[in-house]
Amino acid sequence: MHTLSQDEPAKAVTTAAAKAGRTRYLILAMLFVVTTINYADRSTLSIAGDSMQEQLHISSSELGLLFSAFSWSYLIAQIPGGWLLDRFGSKKVYGLAIFLWSVFTMMQGAIGFFAGAAIFLLFILRFAVGLAEAPSFPGNSRIVAAWFPTKERGFASALFNSAQYFATVAFAPLMGWLVTAMGWEHVFTVVGGIGVVLAIIWTKVIYAPRSHPRVQKAELDYIAAGGALVEMDAPTAEQQRQTKEATSGKQNLRHIGTLLKNRTTLGVFVGQYFINTITWFFLTWFPVYLVQERGMSILEVGFVASLPALCGFGGGVLGGWLSDRLAQRGIGLTAARKIPIVVGLLLSTSIIVCNYVTASWLVVLIMSLAFFGKGLGALGWAVMSDVAPRQIAGLAGGVFNTFGAVAGIVTPLVIGYILDATGSFDLALAFVSLCAAMAVVSYLVIVREIKRVELPDYQPTAT
Repeated sequence: MHTLSQDEPAKAVTTAAAKAGRTRYLILAMLFVVTTINYADRSTLSIAGDSMQEQLHISSSELGLLFSAFSWSYLIAQIPGGWLLDRFGSKKVYGLAIFLWSVFTMMQGAIGFFAGAAIFLLFILRFAVGLAEAPSFPGNSRIVAAWFPTKERGFASALFNSAQYFATVAFAPLMGWLVTAMGWEHVFTVVGGIGVVLAIIWTKVIYAPRSHPRVQKAELDYIAAGGALVEMDAPTAEQQRQTKEATSGKQNLRHIGTLLKNRTTLGVFVGQYFINTITWFFLTWFPVYLVQERGMSILEVGFVASLPALCGFGGGVLGGWLSDRLAQRGIGLTAARKIPIVVGLLLSTSIIVCNYVTASWLVVLIMSLAFFGKGLGALGWAVMSDVAPRQIAGLAGGVFNTFGAVAGIVTPLVIGYILDATGSFDLALAFVSLCAAMAVVSYLVIVREIKRVELPDYQPTAT
């Protein structure tokens, strides 16, 4: 009798995937590009911020408030955004969101004409961008859950999540050049304009698996057999009834309570808060840190900031690949997800070492290591694709992202307060390092087994 070697399960998965088709990778590429623009929009203010402070007389505390404006609305709109995705589907809701957030980004380029009210108007527009972007990551998670089998979700989720780092790699040099050569206003108009074009392309690329004009039966069968929720945005009549019932207003609060009472989902939510603290430091205060604490020019920052981001991108792709590889080799899904998360976030705690070095090149090296670790461990969306109940995948993603959005509010405000109080980034870096350590605690202590949560009112769905 033939006995399978250790490598044969992985080879069998690879062979089946190769025969199935590649339409899902076209979908993933679109998610990656859109998420890259999503994060480029978020980071426009961090690149333009120093010039805007000087021209518009904005204090560090006020800049921290402006940084946080996005996350206030992003938090408020997470659960409604997830509900809209479940109710009306990812293609329509997400496509409209891309168009709106891009228009609001473009409008920020005009606030210099209203100098007396610039801070107020900029807060409102950043707030509007946050509202519009709310469905983005829950939408990414839903689409990946619909298109990818369980043992490919780690890489797929890590790739769209790593777009946040690639956004800095691709756009920080461009935005730094725009500030220097043309003025900070054009950072907003150029990046926003690219997003408007992408909103049009989205409508031609994104479909539910069963309705995509290019998908083949072999690929549908392969992803469905592997646990992809192919009926999510093209459900049967019974599934439509269940989804409509599950997303009714009176049920939403009860389902949110179910998610918060479940140890696995609660641990993942708390972990996302601490992980996003690292993200928002890099998105908001990191370029300012390089200018004000390390004496770099804005043009230099545009290029230097791309180095840690490139490492974060590499870590993100590696973390997703490693997680899927471990799962394919027969290691349980829980261990396959947790190993990269814990190792990566422990590396991220190294950011505190920057307080004890003086050479700028060494600071960039340490930041690059910390961001590589953050990328390696940022598998929260893969875990959400694994555990979210099918009927409320968008709502679950919205709750998950709500915790992350709280970090987006707290982090810029806390660091802005620290800077005004101490005049130094030392305590700010210690704060970020502590949050990375707490994320490790969340996944090791709170989260136990990683498996799909089933709503008590519905029959279990295979994953």
